[in-house]
Amino acid sequence: MKHTHRIPKEIMPYLLLFPVFLYYAVFWLVPVLSGVKEVFTTLDGTFSLFSNFRLMASSDLFGQAVFNTAAFAVLSVLIQYLIALLLAVLLNRKFSGAKLLMFASMIPMAITPTATAILWKTGLMKDGWINTILMGMHLIQVPIVFLNAEQFSAVLLLIVVDSWTVTPSIMIILIAGLQGLQKDQKEAAYLFGANKWMIFRDVTLPTLKPSITTSIIMRMIAALQVWAISVMILGYSKAPFLVERVAFYVDAIPGVDTSTKLAYTYSFMTTIVVLLATVVYLKVSRKTGHQEKEAS
Repeated sequence: MKHTHRIPKEIMPYLLLFPVFLYYAVFWLVPVLSGVKEVFTTLDGTFSLFSNFRLMASSDLFGQAVFNTAAFAVLSVLIQYLIALLLAVLLNRKFSGAKLLMFASMIPMAITPTATAILWKTGLMKDGWINTILMGMHLIQVPIVFLNAEQFSAVLLLIVVDSWTVTPSIMIILIAGLQGLQKDQKEAAYLFGANKWMIFRDVTLPTLKPSITTSIIMRMIAALQVWAISVMILGYSKAPFLVERVAFYVDAIPGVDTSTKLAYTYSFMTTIVVLLATVVYLKVSRKTGHQEKEAS
């Protein structure tokens, strides 16, 4: 009688995941470690902890890139969530015309980022469709040159474009979270004398908290890494961001001795900022959750 050797059940999940680990080790971990090495070595290959960071801090538009990235991340997430929450609560009521509004709200999700940039760039031109509509409605007399926006004005312009693109996806997440809200909870709240604002604050928002927490982290990470719409609509340096600086040193000025080091250092710094923002948000969210449990 032949004995068959069976793989222990405890080892089987690791064996099944091994190809994935191997893939990430070769195609992700090795390039990442190579990039980290570039960050902490000088042009002649010697180790230096801060030389490339000093080079980055003294580079053109570094301070503005940090400010623009922080402002974009905070303002875009705030504006998008306020609009998405309003639409989600409105659409969840299933009024007449809700399906049509849902369809219209989801149109930006079907447009690729490149097509979005082309659509808005043609609209923001002096003779584009935005000025045509505004002048046709007699809201302005002279065309507005949107593409001449610089610094914080350019950031606000990009927030508008990004909000049009991203808000529908946040709205869908919040609507999915509202599906878990039971009618019995609302009816019980009304029975105990709660008004609509109290129900929204004490019933609806707590129900949405898991959806909000997850989606805010994802949205914050994406906002901190914004660069594509900035470059495609305004070009380099008009509205500098941290990741936009990476693309600038790789694409706009390749071949310069320090450009590669600056690109790697900007990438490393952006990664650290994303990780710190995620950790801080998770800690604040958990602390708030514990306080709410103790209060209840």
